[in-house]
Amino acid sequence: MRVLLVEDDTLVARSVVLTLAKEGIVCDTAEFGEEGLEIGKIYDYDIIILDLVLPDIDGFEVLLRLRAAKIKIPILILSGLSGADQKIKGLGFGADDYLTKPFNDGELLARIQAIVRRSKGHSESVLRFDKVSVNLDTRTVEVDGQPVHLTSKEYAILELLAMRKGTVLTKEMFLNHLYGGIDEPELKIIDVFVCKLRKKLAEASDGTNYIETVWGRGYMLKEYPVKSDDIAVELDKIENQKAN
Repeated sequence: MRVLLVEDDTLVARSVVLTLAKEGIVCDTAEFGEEGLEIGKIYDYDIIILDLVLPDIDGFEVLLRLRAAKIKIPILILSGLSGADQKIKGLGFGADDYLTKPFNDGELLARIQAIVRRSKGHSESVLRFDKVSVNLDTRTVEVDGQPVHLTSKEYAILELLAMRKGTVLTKEMFLNHLYGGIDEPELKIIDVFVCKLRKKLAEASDGTNYIETVWGRGYMLKEYPVKSDDIAVELDKIENQKAN
């Protein structure tokens, strides 16, 4: 998951970034409203956390201009303004939720996860496909009820695939999701991560291949996974057809 935080209070920003980092979530920050606007238009964030009181323009204007620009990224307002009028105004302008300061770290994280789930079309915190379960809250994975131990990068890749099942995701999208533009390695590292992830899932599921390579484009989580043996059979068929 990748988050944009538009917040001018350095202490609050540091607290949010650390809270999200503990959960393996990449968080970019912007101190000014105009900066947040430009970044929000360029990058495909999972959610934007927006303060209302900013040094240049207020958060309401940021919100309105993002929505006017057809930016559909979910927005969570995080503000010290606790009046009902501000909450009604923010939600009416297109925010998805409103949380007042001071806030509980656990509640902030829970709201972020719930908003992102809904935005991807998932009402529950556990995504299931075939024998695999991905728990978005605990960031754990099970295959047929048995835990599968993944690294943080492997989990992040599977989470993104699961939330966009049936959609081809490019290597650039994975890099953006994992590193957020900071010290990004070469694209080929994604092939390494996917290879290791695919192997772990196959070992836990009696050889089932859940991740399809779409040559020249990227990777996709299959709607109907097949066994590795089946893949070998299909490849043999293709080779035989070429020979004939």
